[in-house]
Amino acid sequence: MKMNDRYKAIIRELEMKNKIGVADIAIKLNVTPETIRKDLSALEEKKKLRRIHGGAIQYFGVIIEPHFNKKVGIFHPQKKMIGEAAATFIMDGDLVALDVGTTTFQIASAIKDVKNVTIVTNSLAAAELLNSRIENRLFDGKVIVLGGISNPLQRSISGSITNKLLEQFYFDKAFISCGGINKEGICDFNVEEATASSIMMKRSKQIIVAADSSKLNQRALFHIGPFSAIDYLITDQKMPADWSKDPVFGQVDWITVGDANES
Repeated sequence: MKMNDRYKAIIRELEMKNKIGVADIAIKLNVTPETIRKDLSALEEKKKLRRIHGGAIQYFGVIIEPHFNKKVGIFHPQKKMIGEAAATFIMDGDLVALDVGTTTFQIASAIKDVKNVTIVTNSLAAAELLNSRIENRLFDGKVIVLGGISNPLQRSISGSITNKLLEQFYFDKAFISCGGINKEGICDFNVEEATASSIMMKRSKQIIVAADSSKLNQRALFHIGPFSAIDYLITDQKMPADWSKDPVFGQVDWITVGDANES
């Protein structure tokens, strides 16, 4: 198959699946994995996709974050497993900070069988879901929705009012979402939401970051916090081999869910 034909086939596959793996595409196109890796690198330079460990995802740009309703369907099975794993950290009586994001939304979807839990959130989507689960007696507790400026496209609340309110709390656990994870720490697309996430981290005894593997080794615009501040990282991929040798990454408990053997 000629190079341009491979490019077209790769883009078509990506449009159908949102995420593709090097090994699967190599078999499908009857070429070597090394050829596919080179193709993916070339397509990434053309801004046709974004490379991730073991494959590629659709390209959304560097500055513009996809809308919430678009993101919620991307990597949905992985996010669901991450959310279910993260929800097991919540115990009776906990005061929890729940960040904005489609992965933390899955945490809200999975909370059950706990009592007297207070959840503070700036996610309108999560707040609506949590209230429904309390009403249906899936868990016992209350939801505190932070005030501030609403972002309809991300179904979130942020800004100076949000930050001032967050400064009043002492959290047992903070569940943080992000747009990127790298050696410097975690980061996000929106400065206001990144600031709120940072305050949640500073005001919490325990910090759990929930992020699918597409965020690994990626850099969004605004810094949230250092990697050393994280207690647990829950994702769907094992720690990359080159990361495991770095003492910076060795400070966090890395929890892998699902099938993490893709290469």
